[in-house]
Amino acid sequence: MRIIAGRFKGRGLSGPAGPGVRPTSDSLRETLFNILSGAVTDARVLDGFAGTGALGLEALSRGAAHVTFIESDRRALRVLRDNIRRCAAEDATTVVARDFFRACREPRNPGTPEPRNFDLILLDPPYDVEDLDAVAAAAAALVAPDGWLVLEHSRRREAPMTAASLGRTRVVVAGDSALAFYRWSPPSGSPSALARSTR
Repeated sequence: MRIIAGRFKGRGLSGPAGPGVRPTSDSLRETLFNILSGAVTDARVLDGFAGTGALGLEALSRGAAHVTFIESDRRALRVLRDNIRRCAAEDATTVVARDFFRACREPRNPGTPEPRNFDLILLDPPYDVEDLDAVAAAAAALVAPDGWLVLEHSRRREAPMTAASLGRTRVVVAGDSALAFYRWSPPSGSPSALARSTR
């Protein structure tokens, strides 16, 4: 596993710690950031269910201003912190060692953005998470106006059409995975008009 592009390009990252950690593949990360393009530059990013931190570190490599990682698993936290050190990114990152829902409800650690102040939220919950709607809604409350929320999920499950005040604007399917994109102001039109593409 490695950083694909940006100032950390080619930097190797430690792999998963235990069976519950499933990092986003290099190819899916590349697809994700190609779609986001300039939205990453100077962004305040939240990487929820961070695991190895590959998504957030990729964002930082591509120009994000700061990344907050939420992760509760102790084994994954060790890998996450090691990967942050590998990228010498301690000054531009915050690790919140807390349950995802609790972290979204309660004030963040010192130095992290206030609620509704993340320009980009990246979510990669376990594919068997019980309630995708609840995950997306909890994170959506922290998205800044004009911000993005991206939810990775199994292609066998339908991502919610809305997440709090956000509307789903696009779904990209690649292999067994899918990426659902949400914005504050989705394009007008019926749900059937929303883009869905495969790769």
